[in-house]
Amino acid sequence: MGDLITRRKLVTTGLATAAGAGGLITAAARIADRYGLIPPDHFGIYGVGETLTYATQRLLTSHHSLAREFTRRDISPVFPVNGPPPERGSYPRLLARGFVDWRLTVDGLVANPMELALEDIRSIPPRTQITQNTCEEGWTVIAEWTGVPLSTILNLAGVSTRARYVVFFPFDEAWQSLDMPDAWHPQTLLAYGMNGQDLPAPHGAPLRLRVARQLGYKSVKYLSHIRVVDSVKEFGRGLGSNDPEVGYSWYAGI
Repeated sequence: MGDLITRRKLVTTGLATAAGAGGLITAAARIADRYGLIPPDHFGIYGVGETLTYATQRLLTSHHSLAREFTRRDISPVFPVNGPPPERGSYPRLLARGFVDWRLTVDGLVANPMELALEDIRSIPPRTQITQNTCEEGWTVIAEWTGVPLSTILNLAGVSTRARYVVFFPFDEAWQSLDMPDAWHPQTLLAYGMNGQDLPAPHGAPLRLRVARQLGYKSVKYLSHIRVVDSVKEFGRGLGSNDPEVGYSWYAGI
């Protein structure tokens, strides 16, 4: 425990000192890189800020700190919807057939690549959690989510020690990724239920990601494919998701 505190103090102090002096920005990046604390979107004019935010939060939450969980009486009566379900590709057909033909592909740096039907996922012991969703647009709501911890699926697949990220591909264009600390976090959920009912299509049916410790846009909807990788450079512009490509941060910790 003493070594952890010493390391944490060293890195956070070093980052803060380096950030406070314009001429030492490069030193901050070197410290973060030494400890593997550089996010995919560390490029450009905002890159240093993204790195400082990510590194600091990673150090402060290194012991899997939990997001607050609520009771059923706290559930919000209305949960706003951002955009309609995908209207192109195979999604409308899958939706019309109740997702009986839907499969979740899990591949990449895993020992056991898989294709899981919805009934396969539902057969795994579920977890239910009531957490707050904080939207980047400024509103918050509380909802109950039921599903399978992402860690359970990763354990079934047998993740390689080389893994650094899990990439999520939906039926729309809002692809996303998590680093391994958030992927293994006990509250990171692959949700198929909401407020005691099947997950509605506007909220991501048949399966969505639910990341309780980050802003709502990280909880990507309409999942079709999960890939475990050691780098996100080959996806999109190499920034970790499509969010930095349109002005948002890759890491959205709260």
